[in-house]
Amino acid sequence: MTPAHHPPLVLYATPDEYRRHFVRVYCRRAVVTFDGLDVRFRQEQFDHAFFESVQTKDDTFSKKRAERIDWIAAALQDGTAELYVGWDNTKKKLTPGRRVCIVFGDYVVVIRIAGHSKAFFITAYVADQGTLAKIRSGPRLK
Repeated sequence: MTPAHHPPLVLYATPDEYRRHFVRVYCRRAVVTFDGLDVRFRQEQFDHAFFESVQTKDDTFSKKRAERIDWIAAALQDGTAELYVGWDNTKKKLTPGRRVCIVFGDYVVVIRIAGHSKAFFITAYVADQGTLAKIRSGPRLK
């Protein structure tokens, strides 16, 4: 079940404007999830979240991702979100320390849980049907 409404798109002209928005909205304070996790955001995560790999790693700014910048907090605070165990690319395995959240049909936010009430933002993106199917084939978080 997904909520009927998502936040409006954020429209800026340049990546630097989105970067400043990210720092102002997310990096200065934690976002508290619907279940009480304090999610922290690091400035260096901006490139991973809002650039896509076209020729090399994170080489192309994604306007599609950036316009949804305010969806991150909405996703983390949505008690109706689908929650799954995340994949750790470094270890090449599922790990309960990663939480994947799907909201608004195809929007994904990934966090790393770092204790009882603390987590760190990893990335957010609009997923294609293949990626969604892969996530949904994994174990759900309770």
